[in-house]
Amino acid sequence: MNTKDFIIDESFKLFLARSYDGVSINDISNAVCMTKGALYHHFKSKEELFKLVVDKYLYIPTFTIDAKTNSLYKFILQGNIQAEKKLLFYFKDNKVFTPLDYFSFVSEIFRHYPDFAKKKTKFINAEIEKITLILHKAIKIREIREDINVPLISSSFFSINMGLLSNLVRKNSIEESILILREQNFEFYKLLKRS
Repeated sequence: MNTKDFIIDESFKLFLARSYDGVSINDISNAVCMTKGALYHHFKSKEELFKLVVDKYLYIPTFTIDAKTNSLYKFILQGNIQAEKKLLFYFKDNKVFTPLDYFSFVSEIFRHYPDFAKKKTKFINAEIEKITLILHKAIKIREIREDINVPLISSSFFSINMGLLSNLVRKNSIEESILILREQNFEFYKLLKRS
């Protein structure tokens, strides 16, 4: 791991546990065992560092599955696997993590990173478009019913996956939250399947 990534990772733990305003440059330099001058060699400001932390760690489910060649069932299966890998990668070894800390972290993003919403809106629209393609294909190959409202169902699938955060708060367990997500997705799939 390079120095910049190490600083970003350690800063994430601090921001998550103590908030943006609760973490000073001194706190970060102490956590990474560097002088403030050395820290400023890598990052212009705490705000710049915070933005890089957000870009790396704010997880919104993304589906790296080919929308044109996969069934809806495979899409859901792969999406669940990818969500689990991401969550375990980011949080499994973080002993101080609590879901409420993560929600606080997310709320601070909109105060300290105003362009974030614009960046993520494009991303979210692209993800929903990918789901729309999958649904159209699933209708065409007669995997699911054709009487569904595709734009609404696309948004609903995306919303179910965003609900992973609320599952984390309710269960305080990554493994249980992933299990609930999997069950939610496949229950929704059963409602759409042709009888």
